[in-house]
Amino acid sequence: MTTRLGSNYWRLFTANVTSNLGDGVAGIAYPWLASAITRDPLQISLILVATRLPWLLFTLPAGVVTDRMDRRVLVASMHAFRFLLTLAVGGIVWSVQGSLADPDGLAAGTAAAPDSAGLLLAMLYIGAFLFGVAEVLADNATQTLMPSVVEKDQLERANGRLWGGEMVANSFIGPPLGGFLLAVAFSLPFFVDAVTFAVAGALIISLHGAFRPEQAPGPRPSWWADLKEGVRWLWQHRLLRTLAVVLGIMNALLMVSFATYVLFVQEVLGLDAARFGVLMWSGAVGGVAGSVLASRVSKRIGSGTSLQAVLAVSAIGLAVTGLTSSWGVVFAMAAVTSFVAVLWNVITVSLRQEIIPDHLLGRVNSVYRFFAWGMMPIGSVLAGVIVSGGESFTDRITALRLPFLVAAAVYAVLFVIGIRAFTTHRLENARAGAAV
Repeated sequence: MTTRLGSNYWRLFTANVTSNLGDGVAGIAYPWLASAITRDPLQISLILVATRLPWLLFTLPAGVVTDRMDRRVLVASMHAFRFLLTLAVGGIVWSVQGSLADPDGLAAGTAAAPDSAGLLLAMLYIGAFLFGVAEVLADNATQTLMPSVVEKDQLERANGRLWGGEMVANSFIGPPLGGFLLAVAFSLPFFVDAVTFAVAGALIISLHGAFRPEQAPGPRPSWWADLKEGVRWLWQHRLLRTLAVVLGIMNALLMVSFATYVLFVQEVLGLDAARFGVLMWSGAVGGVAGSVLASRVSKRIGSGTSLQAVLAVSAIGLAVTGLTSSWGVVFAMAAVTSFVAVLWNVITVSLRQEIIPDHLLGRVNSVYRFFAWGMMPIGSVLAGVIVSGGESFTDRITALRLPFLVAAAVYAVLFVIGIRAFTTHRLENARAGAAV
């Protein structure tokens, strides 16, 4: 008989799905707004740099905060902060939207930048950075909530359902909704995004139970001592250390391929805002399938073999994307790579939640994510450099293809590494060791 996941889980599930709906809307709105201001690939890629830079700067301190305070209150507070911040961004965009280029006129690559382009870009950079700081704290604490609301033997099932719901909201409903809202008014997607954070915060604060980690008796260690303990624990765990470093490279490659994706979609595939939203459905199609099948695939072929397959399939998907001009083929490749991305996440997140002690979970998780997410701003900068540099020796269209081809080549190298590093035997040994 399958154990029920409980009301706390479904509140956490609903909060995450709601906030991810807003993220899906924003995922269309922010890059499209940036492309209405400038056509410079480096300047556009800096939006993602600003969003991901906090993962490099604040992830480690966020782990100490997570292990020192009520995790429920921390997550709810960050949702409230993002509500206010996104509301402010929406207000600024609303005040200047009349001077922005028509969203449906951008596919040809002829955006008309407004006179206030510099100020608008500065606003986007600052807003993206502050949003990223809140995301670091909220996401790290959210992952530590899951072991407090479900039993350990339910973690893969609970995480799989959560990823599925998030993918539907983030990639299936959010992007086309964002495209529709953009067609109505540039500012509207930001106001909708703000409302989702308000709802998510209210749901999180309604969770019942104790969410403050137990502290050892005696004086509380210093921040530095707490931080070193988390770093030392992860670095001495060979499997998690290797997973963290490899995921960091994978996420950098994600940013390499995605930072200038809006230009690839507009100029290579020739899509408008509405069809861009439809293209983003591909993530949900693959992600939902991955969330339903991840635990089955992991059990059928082994968790280690599953991780190896993720690396191989991702390399192929990126290579095909970089070589095609068909948005149907891009849709299919994105669906496949989203499927394997969710497979990777369900296996590795559940593994961390199983084997890291609760009183260390926030800190060790933050160190892991420091490696995993801290590489994202580097990847975003590389994307702009690759495209801008590519234009110096080839045409614009070929330059926009280069990030996908570079990412595919590096993924092929990671696959070779993964054959030895990620075996089912090693993952099962790690779980057994934690249980003992």
